[in-house]
Amino acid sequence: MAMITAKACSLSDPSERSPDEHSSRSLSARLGISLGTMGKANMVLQHAPDLVDPVISGATGLNEAYTVAQENKAKANSAEAQLAHLREEAPELADRVVEGALTLAGARAERTERVEEDKRQRRVATRFLDELVPPLAQARGTRTFGRYDPAYASGTPITREIIAHATQALAEMDRVWQERDLP
Repeated sequence: MAMITAKACSLSDPSERSPDEHSSRSLSARLGISLGTMGKANMVLQHAPDLVDPVISGATGLNEAYTVAQENKAKANSAEAQLAHLREEAPELADRVVEGALTLAGARAERTERVEEDKRQRRVATRFLDELVPPLAQARGTRTFGRYDPAYASGTPITREIIAHATQALAEMDRVWQERDLP
Protein backbone atom coordinates (compact mmCIF):
# COMPACT_ATOMS: atom_id res chain seq x y z
CA MET A 1 0.00 0.00 0.00
CA ALA A 2 2.87 2.40 0.82
CA MET A 3 4.50 1.85 -2.58
CA ILE A 4 1.21 2.49 -4.41
CA THR A 5 0.72 5.67 -2.38
CA ALA A 6 4.27 6.89 -3.02
CA LYS A 7 3.95 6.19 -6.75
CA ALA A 8 0.56 7.92 -6.94
CA CYS A 9 1.95 10.98 -5.14
CA SER A 10 4.87 11.17 -7.57
CA LEU A 11 2.50 11.11 -10.55
CA SER A 12 0.01 13.70 -9.29
CA ASP A 13 0.33 17.36 -10.23
CA PRO A 14 1.22 19.40 -7.12
CA SER A 15 -0.51 22.50 -8.54
CA GLU A 16 -3.85 20.68 -8.58
CA ARG A 17 -3.96 19.88 -4.87
CA SER A 18 -3.86 21.69 -1.57
CA PRO A 19 -0.47 21.80 0.21
CA ASP A 20 -1.30 19.03 2.74
CA GLU A 21 -3.65 16.98 0.57
CA HIS A 22 -1.04 14.43 -0.52
CA SER A 23 1.81 14.94 1.94
CA SER A 24 3.41 11.76 3.28
CA ARG A 25 2.29 12.68 6.79
CA SER A 26 -1.38 13.26 5.90
CA LEU A 27 -1.60 10.26 3.59
CA SER A 28 0.09 7.92 6.03
CA ALA A 29 -2.32 9.04 8.76
CA ARG A 30 -5.39 8.62 6.53
CA LEU A 31 -4.28 5.23 5.22
CA GLY A 32 -2.82 3.88 8.44
CA ILE A 33 0.71 3.58 7.02
CA SER A 34 3.65 4.49 9.25
CA LEU A 35 5.87 7.39 8.20
CA GLY A 36 8.84 5.01 8.27
CA THR A 37 7.18 2.73 5.75
CA MET A 38 6.30 5.72 3.56
CA GLY A 39 9.93 6.84 3.81
CA LYS A 40 11.11 3.43 2.61
CA ALA A 41 8.66 3.52 -0.29
CA ASN A 42 9.82 7.00 -1.29
CA MET A 43 13.46 5.88 -1.10
CA VAL A 44 12.68 2.97 -3.44
CA LEU A 45 10.83 5.32 -5.77
CA GLN A 46 13.85 7.66 -5.95
CA HIS A 47 16.77 5.24 -5.94
CA ALA A 48 15.41 1.92 -7.24
CA PRO A 49 12.53 2.86 -9.57
CA ASP A 50 12.85 -0.47 -11.39
CA LEU A 51 11.66 -2.19 -8.20
CA VAL A 52 8.50 -0.10 -7.71
CA ASP A 53 6.22 -2.31 -9.80
CA PRO A 54 7.64 -5.58 -8.37
CA VAL A 55 6.95 -4.24 -4.86
CA ILE A 56 3.40 -3.26 -5.87
CA SER A 57 2.77 -6.70 -7.40
CA GLY A 58 4.23 -8.46 -4.35
CA ALA A 59 7.08 -10.07 -6.29
CA THR A 60 9.60 -8.13 -4.16
CA GLY A 61 9.27 -7.05 -0.56
CA LEU A 62 9.49 -3.40 0.40
CA ASN A 63 12.36 -4.07 2.83
CA GLU A 64 14.33 -5.90 0.13
CA ALA A 65 13.74 -3.09 -2.36
CA TYR A 66 14.66 -0.54 0.31
CA THR A 67 18.01 -2.27 0.85
CA VAL A 68 18.72 -2.09 -2.89
CA ALA A 69 17.67 1.57 -2.92
CA GLN A 70 20.07 2.34 -0.07
CA GLU A 71 22.89 0.62 -1.96
CA ASN A 72 22.03 2.55 -5.13
CA LYS A 73 22.01 5.82 -3.21
CA ALA A 74 25.40 5.03 -1.66
CA LYS A 75 26.83 4.19 -5.09
CA ALA A 76 25.48 7.43 -6.53
CA ASN A 77 27.17 9.34 -3.74
CA SER A 78 30.48 7.47 -4.02
CA ALA A 79 33.64 9.25 -5.08
CA GLU A 80 33.78 7.26 -8.31
CA ALA A 81 30.26 8.26 -9.25
CA GLN A 82 30.92 11.87 -8.35
CA LEU A 83 34.08 11.87 -10.45
CA ALA A 84 32.23 10.30 -13.38
CA HIS A 85 29.50 12.92 -13.06
CA LEU A 86 32.15 15.66 -12.88
CA ARG A 87 33.84 14.24 -15.99
CA GLU A 88 30.55 14.65 -17.89
CA GLU A 89 29.99 18.22 -16.69
CA ALA A 90 33.54 19.59 -16.50
CA PRO A 91 36.19 17.23 -17.90
CA GLU A 92 39.04 19.65 -17.21
CA LEU A 93 38.15 19.73 -13.49
CA ALA A 94 37.95 15.94 -13.40
CA ASP A 95 41.41 15.76 -14.99
CA ARG A 96 42.78 18.09 -12.29
CA VAL A 97 41.30 15.79 -9.61
CA VAL A 98 42.90 12.72 -11.21
CA GLU A 99 46.24 14.56 -11.43
CA GLY A 100 45.98 15.43 -7.73
CA ALA A 101 45.96 19.18 -8.37
CA LEU A 102 42.45 19.53 -6.95
CA THR A 103 40.33 17.59 -4.48
CA LEU A 104 36.98 16.19 -5.53
CA ALA A 105 35.22 18.49 -3.08
CA GLY A 106 37.21 21.44 -4.42
CA ALA A 107 36.34 20.53 -7.99
CA ARG A 108 32.65 20.20 -7.14
CA ALA A 109 32.76 23.59 -5.40
CA GLU A 110 34.47 25.16 -8.42
CA ARG A 111 31.89 23.59 -10.74
CA THR A 112 29.09 24.99 -8.58
CA GLU A 113 30.73 28.43 -8.64
CA ARG A 114 31.00 28.25 -12.44
CA VAL A 115 27.34 27.28 -12.79
CA GLU A 116 26.27 30.11 -10.47
CA GLU A 117 28.47 32.61 -12.31
CA ASP A 118 27.01 31.47 -15.63
CA LYS A 119 23.49 31.97 -14.25
CA ARG A 120 24.44 35.44 -12.98
CA GLN A 121 25.91 36.42 -16.34
CA ARG A 122 22.82 35.14 -18.17
CA ARG A 123 20.57 37.15 -15.86
CA VAL A 124 22.66 40.31 -16.42
CA ALA A 125 22.76 39.80 -20.20
CA THR A 126 19.03 39.13 -20.32
CA ARG A 127 18.21 42.27 -18.32
CA PHE A 128 20.59 44.32 -20.47
CA LEU A 129 19.07 43.10 -23.74
CA ASP A 130 15.53 43.45 -22.35
CA GLU A 131 16.25 47.12 -21.62
CA LEU A 132 18.11 47.86 -24.85
CA VAL A 133 16.50 46.05 -27.78
CA PRO A 134 12.74 46.75 -27.34
CA PRO A 135 13.17 50.57 -27.30
CA LEU A 136 15.35 50.32 -30.40
CA ALA A 137 12.66 48.25 -32.11
CA GLN A 138 10.01 50.80 -31.08
CA ALA A 139 12.04 53.61 -32.68
CA ARG A 140 11.92 51.82 -36.04
CA GLY A 141 9.65 53.62 -38.49
CA THR A 142 9.50 56.82 -36.43
CA ARG A 143 11.28 60.13 -36.86
CA THR A 144 13.51 59.36 -33.87
CA PHE A 145 16.61 58.62 -35.93
CA GLY A 146 16.17 61.76 -38.05
CA ARG A 147 15.94 63.92 -34.95
CA TYR A 148 19.17 62.72 -33.39
CA ASP A 149 21.47 65.62 -32.47
CA PRO A 150 24.99 64.90 -31.14
CA ALA A 151 24.89 68.17 -29.21
CA TYR A 152 22.24 66.69 -26.91
CA ALA A 153 24.00 63.35 -26.37
CA SER A 154 24.13 62.41 -22.69
CA GLY A 155 27.25 60.34 -23.18
CA THR A 156 29.46 59.52 -26.10
CA PRO A 157 27.77 60.75 -29.30
CA ILE A 158 26.63 58.04 -31.70
CA THR A 159 28.85 57.69 -34.77
CA ARG A 160 28.62 55.62 -37.94
CA GLU A 161 31.18 53.27 -36.39
CA ILE A 162 28.93 52.74 -33.35
CA ILE A 163 25.97 52.15 -35.66
CA ALA A 164 28.04 49.58 -37.61
CA HIS A 165 28.93 47.79 -34.36
CA ALA A 166 25.28 47.88 -33.23
CA THR A 167 24.19 46.50 -36.60
CA GLN A 168 26.74 43.70 -36.27
CA ALA A 169 25.56 43.01 -32.70
CA LEU A 170 21.92 42.76 -33.85
CA ALA A 171 22.95 40.40 -36.67
CA GLU A 172 24.80 38.23 -34.12
CA MET A 173 21.75 38.35 -31.85
CA ASP A 174 19.53 37.24 -34.74
CA ARG A 175 21.87 34.34 -35.52
CA VAL A 176 21.86 33.17 -31.88
CA TRP A 177 18.05 33.45 -31.72
CA GLN A 178 17.79 31.32 -34.86
CA GLU A 179 20.25 28.72 -33.51
CA ARG A 180 18.32 28.50 -30.23
CA ASP A 181 14.97 28.56 -32.04
CA LEU A 182 13.77 31.49 -29.94
CA PRO A 183 10.72 33.49 -31.04
